Order: sequence, then C-alpha cells, then structure tokens
Amino acid sequence: MLKRIGILLSLWVVGAVAGPSRPNVVFILADDLGYGELGCYGQEKIKTPHIDQLAAEGVRFTQHYTGAPVCAPARCVLMTGRHLGHAEIRGNRDSGQKGKFPGQWPLSDEALTLAEVLKAQGYSTGAFGKWGLGPSGTSGSPVRQGFDYFFGYNCQRNAHSYYPPFLDRGELRVPINEPSVPGHARQPEGDVRAVDYRGENYAPDLILNEALQFIDTHKDGPFFLYLPLVEPHVAMQPPQEWLDQYPKEWDDPSEDAPGVYRGQNGYLPHDRPRAAYAAMISDMDAHVGAVMERLRKHGLDSNTLVIFTSDNGATHGGADRRFHVGGVDAWFFNSSGGLRGYKGSCYEGGIRVPCIVRWPGQVPAGGKVTAPSYFPDWFPTLGRISGADLSGVPHDGVDLWPAMDGRKLAQRGQPMIWDFHDYGGIVAIRDGRWKAVRRGMRRTNPQPWELYDLEHDPGETRNVATEHPGQVEAMADAWLRNRTVEPDFPLPAADALTQGGAETSR
Repeated sequence: MLKRIGILLSLWVVGAVAGPSRPNVVFILADDLGYGELGCYGQEKIKTPHIDQLAAEGVRFTQHYTGAPVCAPARCVLMTGRHLGHAEIRGNRDSGQKGKFPGQWPLSDEALTLAEVLKAQGYSTGAFGKWGLGPSGTSGSPVRQGFDYFFGYNCQRNAHSYYPPFLDRGELRVPINEPSVPGHARQPEGDVRAVDYRGENYAPDLILNEALQFIDTHKDGPFFLYLPLVEPHVAMQPPQEWLDQYPKEWDDPSEDAPGVYRGQNGYLPHDRPRAAYAAMISDMDAHVGAVMERLRKHGLDSNTLVIFTSDNGATHGGADRRFHVGGVDAWFFNSSGGLRGYKGSCYEGGIRVPCIVRWPGQVPAGGKVTAPSYFPDWFPTLGRISGADLSGVPHDGVDLWPAMDGRKLAQRGQPMIWDFHDYGGIVAIRDGRWKAVRRGMRRTNPQPWELYDLEHDPGETRNVATEHPGQVEAMADAWLRNRTVEPDFPLPAADALTQGGAETSR
C-alpha cells in the first residue's frame, strides 16, 4: 500500500505541471464481441455502421489481443497493464462475500490502475457498464480504484440480464426493475416469445444515458470515459426495433437453421436467436454512435482519443451443438473471422479481438496497424498521452503510439503472455511469428506444448512443436521467467517451475 501511495504521489507531481492540450480519452469495451463480427472486419450480415465509420476515420488493428479469454482477468490486465503472468486476477471468480450478487474477486489496494494514473494527471474519470473487479465495500470497487463516477453492473452475474433488479451507482444499489427478469431460464415446450423475457427498464440505455451526461458535465475536460458495454454478452434480450431490422427467414427451422432456442445451452430462450444476436450488436453499435454524436455536439471529437475493442472472442459452444452458449449461432455469422476457437480459449479466436483507434489529426484516417499488440500496451500508451511519467511504474506493455502513424513499435523486452487459470488452465505465448499454447495446466500432467507459425498459419491448423523443439523450449523458458505465483489463481503445473518458487504477484 505504501509503495502504491508513493507512485501516485509522484504521478500527482507530474500531473500538476502537465499542459492543457491533452486529449479526452474514451475507451469503449464490447463484451464477447468476436474478431469477425464488425463490418470493418469482414462481417457481411450484421449492421455496424457507426463502428465501421470509426475505422474509416481512424486506424484498425489486425493483430490486437485481449489480456485474457474471459471477462474479469481481461479487465484486470487492461486496468493495470500487467499481463496474466503478473496480474492479480487470472480467472473469473466470485468474491465469496454474502449476497445475491457479491461481485468478483477484488483488485487489491496495491493495484495501480489506468484510472488512477489519468486522475493523477488531472483527468475526471468515469466508468459506465460492467466492472467485474471487486464489489462495493472492497478494495476492488471502481470508486476505490481511481474512478470518480461509476454506474452500471458491478457484478458480472447481475449483467447476465438486460433487465436486472438493480444497477450500481458508486457503491449504492439503484433498483430499476420490479419485477426483474433473471438471465437464465429454460422453456422446453410451448411458444417462445421474446416479449416474455423483457422488463420495464433496459439497462444498456440507462448506462448510455449516464455516460452521455458524464460527457456533458466534463466537456471542458480533460476526461477519461471508460465504457465497458455489456453487449453482445448473452442473455439475448435486444429491443424489438433492432430485432425487426433482420430477416425472419434467418430463424425459420430448416436443415441450415436450428430455429427456436429454448435455453438448453444456458441463459434465456429466444424465438429468433440469429436475428436477436445481430440485433444486440447493432444496438451496441448505435450506442457507440450516440457517444460520437455527443462528442460532436460539444465540439470535442477532434480532441478526443476514442478506442474501441472487445474483452475476448465470441461465446463458445454448448451441449446442444446446434447453438453456442445462450443460443448464439457463431457459425452463421463467422464470428471468429476464420480464426480458431472462441471465448475461453487461448487460440486466436478466443483472444484476438477487433481494435479501432480514432483521433483526427493525430491518427491517419483509414490506417491499419499490423504489428501484434495487446491489452497491457494501453497502460503506457494512455499514460504517455496524458503526460504521466511511468518510468518507475511496473507494467508489461509497450507504447502503441509509434505504430499508429506508421513507425515501428518499440522492441518488447518479453513475449506476449497469457497465464490463464480457468478452462483447465491454459498458457499461451506469442513471440513474433510464433505462438505456443499449452492446455491442462491445472492438472499434474498437462497436455504437450503446441506451436504455430502465425505468419503462415493464422488459423492455427498445423502444430509444428515437434519440428521446432528449440523454439518451444525458448518460449517456455521466457514465460517462466516472466510470471509470478498468484496463490488465489494457482496453476500447479506452472507454479512449481516458476523461478523463485514462492514469488507472488503482490
């Protein structure tokens, strides 16, 4: 705690002398949006005009990676700039506190977040959407981790419904639906009707309105608006007006269409699941458009850095193989854009995500960044843009700014690392063209290493580990040198080998 206080005090000193021309920062994070689910990334069925416009006016990253293949650890990596080998939170885990929606495992007091860095530079900070890094009353609460304002879902399980009983404002619960609509149900028989699973107040609209008010209030800036949207994470409960935008024929039962979804893969039933999933993404796209319109209204769009990305890949398969979890038809939409795997996987489809950056006059319109990058990189990138001196602050990223105007990224001192606790324990390492993956790391006998040459095999179809044993050994050694033991998220097969043995992430 004392070390963290010392770092913040040094940042406050720097922030006090920073100049007035720093941009506002809007960071928009979609939830479970696959690499191939936007028009600007090749999607042909789902309408995403506002996000596509962002790409046309900015740069599009083609090899950007999340920090983890599921929600909470991805957000931890983003907020702290520490990859999963150093992160405090390495999987989805509830806090263990009593209560219906206790929230997830909390960030510690020692954690230094991006919000705290920007706040120390004089930024007003607001988070609106899904948090998932610690419930109210704990060290992980967003208002105890650098955010002046928070409104949305503190707990990820509460976010399984778009008509929940309450949302959180700061550390207070605000009732919004009575009765609420639980996010999980099955309907084995009878007519499934989407209207039966809707309530009075649609949470994404309430969250958007709070975010727009934050822009109104802080238009004289600078401000940091963190907008972790909940769409398109299931359950599927999109507004009817968006559902009506998509063909009914998509969901007519046939050899090519599974028809009605009855909740058999979890979450809520839907009579038009393909149309519903597309509608959720289009509704999210409209919310992005509303944010951009509000920035233009105040004349802020030219001095606001807007970043759009996703926390992980599209949702994975379920017991009924006709659908993915929640009734999603990821095959129909080519949700992973031809990449292997989905959410929960450390193959490309689970961790490579769309990423767009817009800042007129600073970022070239229609640009493309092909260099590999990932969530830890936003910590030093936004820190530098805000004027912070992070030379004494531990992080695992590199400044992305040079790549946005065509220059090369700084050489990484370590490979890109994923040290993931869930789904049996998965390790992934990317070093240049090479990607190593090892599964089953929570067992005493994990599966053998896999190795892929992404330059020639982006779909990870051919494991070449036996052909390049030296490359595998070098990458595994680099991973072990660049990880710590995190006792709250153990990987027994790795922890016993980690250099230093008892070293921890704190």
